[in-house]
Amino acid sequence: MSTAPRLTALDALHRSLGATMTDFAGWDMPLRYASERDEHHAVRTRAGLFDLSHMGEITVTGPEAAAFLSYALVGNIATVGNGRARYTMIVQEDGGIVDDLIVYRLGETEYMVVANAGNAQIVLDALTGRVGGFDAEVRDDRDAYALLAVQGPESPAIMKAVTDADLDGLKYYAGLPGTVAGVPALIARTGYTGEDGFELFVAPEHAEQLWRALTEAGAPHGLIPCGLSCRDTLRLEAGMPLYGHELTTALTPFDAGLGRVVKFEKEGDFVGREALRAAAERAETAPPRKLVGLIAEGRRVPRAGFPVVADSKVIGEVTSGAPSPTLGKPIAMAYVDAAFAAPGTEGVGVDIRGTHEPYEVVALPFYKRQK
Repeated sequence: MSTAPRLTALDALHRSLGATMTDFAGWDMPLRYASERDEHHAVRTRAGLFDLSHMGEITVTGPEAAAFLSYALVGNIATVGNGRARYTMIVQEDGGIVDDLIVYRLGETEYMVVANAGNAQIVLDALTGRVGGFDAEVRDDRDAYALLAVQGPESPAIMKAVTDADLDGLKYYAGLPGTVAGVPALIARTGYTGEDGFELFVAPEHAEQLWRALTEAGAPHGLIPCGLSCRDTLRLEAGMPLYGHELTTALTPFDAGLGRVVKFEKEGDFVGREALRAAAERAETAPPRKLVGLIAEGRRVPRAGFPVVADSKVIGEVTSGAPSPTLGKPIAMAYVDAAFAAPGTEGVGVDIRGTHEPYEVVALPFYKRQK
């Protein structure tokens, strides 16, 4: 028996705007409103407005909240300053990645963990199962928040029109409480597009008021509503991993080239430490497949799961692929054998339904904004 998808607080508004909706991680979400290419270019050159209310918010409080999170996650949460955020991961005992996360420190003893929509319950269960022995509480706050994002070079100007919060002083990967268009919000300078931007955590009952105010303030700056489709091409161009594609339980952070998020030097034990230490040593002595960028010489688009080949042998696998609106060519991320991972390596292709299409190996990301 299938379960009806969950609806965000903005569902009726999306439909009134003519959005094409799709089931994503158990949520009915806007895929696009009109042209996903136009939405992509708007974020790169002006601004886009996203509904990200499907993400999973989990609050952790208590005197030992930081110590608990440092034990449960691979990062050193004890060093996260008040009002700052950190990208980290939660892993299994064997080091396999359960999810990648952002942890916001909201107060002296209060943190918010934001998980990917499809993994929110898994992360919640894992944290709940690991909190025993710590003076800390894990709370499911997924229904307490709607999440809107304004992304793109015009986003600071748009936000300044609707809030008097100190946006100039708000650094990347930081957050502060404020009022936006009369709505109480946590204003975070984070995002998943490769552009400057803000993510706004608000009560669901305030989501529509905030969306309309941002739409009005953004109109002179070329802001348009954007769906999940362009969010995917934006993050792909920016070389940002997507769980289920570049990150899985079959990979450790070191396999994914993200070993930097694992902090062995922090105090105390943490889940997966022994397995991750072994993975780090393996990565040094016998490098695993490496995550690289691939740019097509032709027009055929690679998709996740397609084999990467060289000399008629399979040397890797595509994890994500799509046409790049910014580059004007198909692009992909792929894990390939270390011997073929250097930018400019010749003779590399992707097996697209039996035809070996030539691809250029490049360093990630494909796109980096001008600061």
